[in-house]
Amino acid sequence: MPINLWIVNVFFQRILQINGSIPWQVHFTSRVTGNITIGRNVWKSFALSGGCYIQGINGVEIGDDTIFAPGVKIISANHDPRDYSRWIPAPPIRIGKRCWIGANAVILPGVQLGDDVIVGAGAVVTKSFPSGSVLVGVPARPLERGTAVTIRASG
Repeated sequence: MPINLWIVNVFFQRILQINGSIPWQVHFTSRVTGNITIGRNVWKSFALSGGCYIQGINGVEIGDDTIFAPGVKIISANHDPRDYSRWIPAPPIRIGKRCWIGANAVILPGVQLGDDVIVGAGAVVTKSFPSGSVLVGVPARPLERGTAVTIRASG
């Protein structure tokens, strides 16, 4: 991680107390609240990916070695439509191991994703999917077999 980003993140989190209750480093432009449990190496995405919103009122569990891009939203609870000051209970969001959540993807309450799931950029995940799924679209759906997918290594 670039040292200048580390310094800025620490300043916002430990001095200004933005995301101050979170025990791992969070990017200074992201907001993380509630009951969040992360596996091995997941903290790196929290530190590097800006503009994220992770809301764990009903709980969020993220498995080992899962990565996510900037702008990801993980929202575990909706407002009660009859009383916006209350939250609707739901099962926690569970994201498996070695998943890849693309830029600006949204994962909504109660969703469970198996291991090795890829969520395409901008997808809105409203229901659960098994291990190995590649999800695209709004609402998210599995990419059909035989559809070309290009994955390029960076730099």
